[in-house]
Amino acid sequence: MVILDDSNLSESAAGLEIVRRVVRCEITHVIHDVDGTHSLIRGWEPVMSLSLHYAMTSGLPDDFDSEDNLQQLVARVGAKALPETDRFCVESAGMSAITQMEWAIRRGVEEETIELPGGPLLAGESAINSEIVRRMWEGHERFPDLEESDRTVDYIADRAPRLFRLYEAMLNRASRDRNLARAREDPEAWRVPGSLEFLQRLRAGGATNYFVTGTVISTDDPLTGMMEEMLAIGLEVGPGRLVEAVHGSSWDRKMPKDEVMRGLLTELGVVASDVLVVGDGRSEVAAGAEMGAAVMSRLALEATRQRELHRQLGTNYIVADYTSPALHQLLRVQE
Repeated sequence: MVILDDSNLSESAAGLEIVRRVVRCEITHVIHDVDGTHSLIRGWEPVMSLSLHYAMTSGLPDDFDSEDNLQQLVARVGAKALPETDRFCVESAGMSAITQMEWAIRRGVEEETIELPGGPLLAGESAINSEIVRRMWEGHERFPDLEESDRTVDYIADRAPRLFRLYEAMLNRASRDRNLARAREDPEAWRVPGSLEFLQRLRAGGATNYFVTGTVISTDDPLTGMMEEMLAIGLEVGPGRLVEAVHGSSWDRKMPKDEVMRGLLTELGVVASDVLVVGDGRSEVAAGAEMGAAVMSRLALEATRQRELHRQLGTNYIVADYTSPALHQLLRVQE
């Protein structure tokens, strides 16, 4: 069994920051994010930032996702700082990609660079749109108390999935495909240090590893996308293997991680107090804290804003990677 016990660790243990003590519990299941938590392949932030900036400022013409435009955008990735969207990428890490795309469209509507069918928004419509933008900055993805016009809902339902596909195509050409090829040649260089050993140790102790990702897991070809990246860095996936299963997102509808995670625990019949959540995004960290699971944030030392945010969200521990000897003290494997 895997016992999480921080009672004998100081808050300044090398490589491990203790934010909120759990004290002691048995961990039977571990829910991990993938990208940035274990895999370093994607390099998504500058691509996402440009995608969102483009949506905010371009007006999203009917042919915005054409091949010609895709090529032009790829050439612009990382060319200059984009303050607002750079910051939103930090604040929204872990949120559903469809939500991130929706935010950019709504910001374009706010800035009047995007005009919805039927002309400018009425005052009430505009107020609701801006309120949703505000809540998205706080990490919210569902807004059941706000009733929007059909034209707003229909426009976002059309444009957000197309923008998501454009972003993924940009990502593939800008960084992901190149890095994937390199990862196949040298898997260790594209894993967060200590990641594989950390996962193996959890599995050896009897804990079951599940991965939850905001990217799409293809049901038509399961060896593409994120699954392909996981295999490239040496992770075995499938029942009884190192990673039991991977739960992904959808091309055309929101699948917030908190809902996916809660649904997984319900399906497994597992209580949150027996779960460890490991991630680098606000969604999985906030969800884990709200559910009552133990939460570990994997954040680089220089990620100062993310570390501040995760402390506010309720994480229990922060690690830069998985090489700290303190992790062996925190998570003990017992017969």
